[in-house]
Amino acid sequence: MPQPQLDSASVREAVAWARAELTAADVPSARVDAELLLAYARGLTRAELVRAALMNEPAWLEGNEGATQRTKFLDALARRIAREPLQHITGRAFFRYLELEVGPGVFTPRPETESVTQVAIDELVGTPENPGRAVLAAAGQASPIVVDLCTGSGAIALAIATELPTTTVYGVELSSDAFAWTQRNNARYEDPVKLVRADARTALKNLDGQVDVVISNPPYVPPNAIPKDPEVAHHDPEIALYGLGPDGLEVPRGITRAAGRLLRPGGLHVMEHAEVQGPAAIDMVTATGLFDRVETRVDLTNRPRMVVAYRNSSAYLEGSSL
Repeated sequence: MPQPQLDSASVREAVAWARAELTAADVPSARVDAELLLAYARGLTRAELVRAALMNEPAWLEGNEGATQRTKFLDALARRIAREPLQHITGRAFFRYLELEVGPGVFTPRPETESVTQVAIDELVGTPENPGRAVLAAAGQASPIVVDLCTGSGAIALAIATELPTTTVYGVELSSDAFAWTQRNNARYEDPVKLVRADARTALKNLDGQVDVVISNPPYVPPNAIPKDPEVAHHDPEIALYGLGPDGLEVPRGITRAAGRLLRPGGLHVMEHAEVQGPAAIDMVTATGLFDRVETRVDLTNRPRMVVAYRNSSAYLEGSSL
């Protein structure tokens, strides 16, 4: 459809045209992105937009308001074709049951991290295979404590805090740019997370030996593994991507050391890693001597994406090397 015909297009026609433009630019998820961009321009939810398409409604309101919507849509489409992240254009990212504000300076949460979060939630509520904290809660223990290191947008911490509101959740972030987004998202949900701006490797020493779950999606990309997708390579902050060291695991080593310090015996450490880092992540955690039952688990696409381990009763020695 030529652009001038957009003036009289239906919702369905506008989405089809935008989808073709995005496909021609090799943008992944062209159909979904086209729908979300039109919904953004119209001020609708995606569900409302789909309903409007089924009812064969016009893409735009009448008059000046409709002209403003078309301009907003075309500008947003041009930005997406240039491979700016969809979430930066709309200002929103979805994670489990949350709608988060994101933009330049903060890592955009990914679907695979939802699986990492689920491991922590299963541990906290208990499952038939692993009663976890449910047994301790029944015995009258205090509400569980969770620490999310490198919290970024606050996605993990907020998911746990809102889904398990009796849990005490801390979110630690060093970057001032990211921390501003963390605060904004925390406020959206009435501040359920205790936020701390600090180095994740040394934060919260007042909680040493008391934490039930330490969870983290730290930077772990090796220095020579530049992400292929422009949305990641050019828009996610480097501090949230690159884990430093030749293997990209220098920061995760610091997170593991912090987990060993913070966790009570039996506490859970779960940390996301790259698909190719599974064996190295297991070796890294095992080498501390502080964890038992160390394993890699898969995400929803069956890729190994997280290391899971339980704190043993060995003494933590400050300054110990990994």
